[in-house]
Amino acid sequence: MEFPPIVLASTSPFRKHLLENAGLSIRSEAPQVDERSMEAPLEGTGVTPDEVALILAEAKAVDVSTRDPGAWVIGGDQTLSLEDRIFHKPNDMEEARRALLALSGKTHLLNSGIVLAHEGKTVWRHVSIARMTMRPLAPAFIGRYLARVGDKALKSVGAYQIEGEGIQLFEQIEGDYFTIVGVPLLPLLAKLRELKVIDG
Repeated sequence: MEFPPIVLASTSPFRKHLLENAGLSIRSEAPQVDERSMEAPLEGTGVTPDEVALILAEAKAVDVSTRDPGAWVIGGDQTLSLEDRIFHKPNDMEEARRALLALSGKTHLLNSGIVLAHEGKTVWRHVSIARMTMRPLAPAFIGRYLARVGDKALKSVGAYQIEGEGIQLFEQIEGDYFTIVGVPLLPLLAKLRELKVIDG
């Protein structure tokens, strides 16, 4: 049985690896999307953080899909929100420190948007949300934590990776692992099976 090609609209080796581990035969293509310039006009418009994640995921999927006819394209994006504030990847260790101070002792949301596009059109959109409760962190501990993890802190919006030492920052997590790492895998696989893009 032959299935259509699947393309991941991302150069993230981690996301590609997650999908390959699930048995998908997949290739990656970088979307030509400037996320920050797309996000800037949305600020103050009432667009929610989960909608921002979907808008960015859709832009990536459709962009790659228009250049790759015949392929089913997966686009993903994740936002981290605390009340009405959206956090971005820290540019340096001082920004990472300030982000962790802001998140300390509070519950933030990870909004993971996933979109399927085909022939330049959106076929399916989904967002999964995880609630992440950080324990109260002493400023001195934050400094030691950042010294230990180093530049890894700059690779994610909350300055942590739960698959590493970042798990120690939390007292409670509500949501599945795949949502937290940015690929809501179960709903995506269910949709791909329904569309007969993968074996079901």
